[in-house]
Amino acid sequence: MNKQEIQKRIEALRKEIDRHRHAYHVLDAPEIADEAYDSLFEELLRLEKENPEFSSPSSPTQRVGAEPLKAFKKVRHAHQQWSFDDIFDFEGLKAWEEKTLRAISKSKIPISNKIQNSPLRDKLEAKNDEKLKANEIKSYKLDYCCEMKIDGLKMILTYENGVLVTGATRGDGAVGEDVTSNLKTIQSLPLELAEKVDATVVGECWMSKKELAKINLERTKNGEAPFANTRNAAAGSIRQLDPKIAAQRKLDCFIYDIDSLQNAKYNMQNTIEIPNTQIEELELLKKMGFKVNADHKLCKSVEEVQEFYESWTKKKDQQDYEIDGIVIKINSRELQDALGYTGKSPRWGIAYKFPAQQVTTIVEDIAVQVGRTGALTPVAHLRPVSVAGSVVSRATLHNEDEINRLDVRIGDTVVIHKAGDVIPEVVSVMKNLRNGSERRFSMPEKCPICGGPVKRQVIKKAKNQKLEAKSLDSSAAHYCTNPKCFAVELGQMIHFVSRKGFDIVGLGESIIERLMQEGIISNSADIFDLKVGDLEPLERFAERSSEKLIESIEKSKTIALEKFLYSLGIRFVGEETAVLVKDNMQNTKYHKIQTLEDIISTFPLITVEDWRSVKGIGEKSAESLVAWFSDEKNVELLQKMHEFGVRIILDAEGREIGDKLHGLTFVLTGELSGFTRDEAKDMIRREGGSVSSSVSKKTDYVLAGENAGSKYDKAVVLGVKIVDEEGFVKMLKN
Repeated sequence: MNKQEIQKRIEALRKEIDRHRHAYHVLDAPEIADEAYDSLFEELLRLEKENPEFSSPSSPTQRVGAEPLKAFKKVRHAHQQWSFDDIFDFEGLKAWEEKTLRAISKSKIPISNKIQNSPLRDKLEAKNDEKLKANEIKSYKLDYCCEMKIDGLKMILTYENGVLVTGATRGDGAVGEDVTSNLKTIQSLPLELAEKVDATVVGECWMSKKELAKINLERTKNGEAPFANTRNAAAGSIRQLDPKIAAQRKLDCFIYDIDSLQNAKYNMQNTIEIPNTQIEELELLKKMGFKVNADHKLCKSVEEVQEFYESWTKKKDQQDYEIDGIVIKINSRELQDALGYTGKSPRWGIAYKFPAQQVTTIVEDIAVQVGRTGALTPVAHLRPVSVAGSVVSRATLHNEDEINRLDVRIGDTVVIHKAGDVIPEVVSVMKNLRNGSERRFSMPEKCPICGGPVKRQVIKKAKNQKLEAKSLDSSAAHYCTNPKCFAVELGQMIHFVSRKGFDIVGLGESIIERLMQEGIISNSADIFDLKVGDLEPLERFAERSSEKLIESIEKSKTIALEKFLYSLGIRFVGEETAVLVKDNMQNTKYHKIQTLEDIISTFPLITVEDWRSVKGIGEKSAESLVAWFSDEKNVELLQKMHEFGVRIILDAEGREIGDKLHGLTFVLTGELSGFTRDEAKDMIRREGGSVSSSVSKKTDYVLAGENAGSKYDKAVVLGVKIVDEEGFVKMLKN
């Protein structure tokens, strides 16, 4: 064969091999014997080796072609990766639906967009009768897409022009690890899609029960510890630096969500867009070549959802993969977009967990831990017992009220349960097994760490703020009231330097504890004033190790806004809430906040109502933010950080917010030539605007490229302004 014929043969072999791979690993319908498949594969491998000029990263031969890595690179997700809240019974499901309907009724999108097939739709919009609207919302029935909750490892896959370029773990939701080489070894995962599109999709990597049994048998023979469960085995395989190890473990996957989807710039076919419903989205994923779990169902009510849940509670163990519940999503993507997210999870979805595994054991002691907020948490020290695939010796008792409700005593035989990654907890006491030697437990009146007084917390009203301490002081927890308690300060400091905060490499828990014990640091700001000479006298701190730590501290002084807010350890302000503040602050009257000086001068002035206006910020988070920034000592701490050189940037890339598009909402459609859609979204957000995925009367502009689709048509009908690429660039320059 000449070179042209060889290239055609290679391309034909790749296409045929991929077709048979899809039939075998995705459709479970093989068309040829394994030997025939292997013969085709060997021919392709030989031709590519003899003709390297025709090599391709998407070739089937490249699934295990990478060299072992020295370490995984970090990758910042283009879209924040959320986790679902959990419910455990039908009452929780009904409560979630009621809460969701209330959120829909309060949303600012037009009523016609919320109630799509209502006979009162025109009447409601015409009269704008709020009472009538509330009644109609109450009677409105939501459709739900119910899917299996696979107990595996979440993965985020990015394709460019239909070819897989990056596969990453979830990580902290904003930044994950690049594990592309390992994910390529999964035979059910396409390296090249049926459509030439730019897409980011989300799914779950998992290991079958049969494969786990085979691996554990081999590990036991070799004197290695067996994997506790399929989830641990899958996660451990994906985090192997050598992709050949991952390939040997025969992982599988299901894909269930599309984060972004658009035609590649040079693809002139019809524009492809994310469908309007979750059910249609799953069908599109199948057409694109992904393996989609077939056991999903459209349910018209929570009663139907409950029936689906109960049926799978009975048959979940019959599957060859682990399932720990079902995921319930509102089927309409328009409603999903309208509902948005809380600080940590989508409002439009919930995870309905299967009953937790339960075992019995003995409570050998009850101890009290002191957290960074000063909360005292009673913890049962248990006779070690295996549950949910791991051995546990601790279980939370939550608080004194829970201990009294259970009437749990030291020496009791108790039932504990554990579901997935949830901390084990005591659920009941087997009182019939008591022999009289059991001892009652009472919460201490003094802190076990510092000896300070302990009482139920009463949150202080912030100065000059109308702050009603409803939820914060109704907690059943006991708190150490000594703000200088060593356990509290140590916990706060560890949280401050953690990976999700300032990420100071080399400054671990033991070093922080030593620095505090020696009096070298007394608060988090002191860290940034450390010198090499402060560290050298400490045991095991040579000159070079001292210099490396100081270098790490200096490097950490420039920090993203969301990581800075998280590091402060403000109650009810976790990493997701911090991201919401960063992403949505530009849509408030405080949109010019960009530096630490801005935070020091402005944040103490922000009211609860102001914080509540930030999309996704709830009442508890708002109250807590006001309380923290109204405390003069906290503001003084920020001022010290500023003096020691701490600098806030908008995000990890150092971009700052402008105001050319402040308060404007954009929707993107069609093919852009000068930049990608994600780049356009970044431009909009950097100038204070926001991006929506659906067109409504609240949309200010539709940015339309070539081959614009249905969003363009809807904008015309609603009278929304349409701007092309050239006009958009002019808006940014003016």
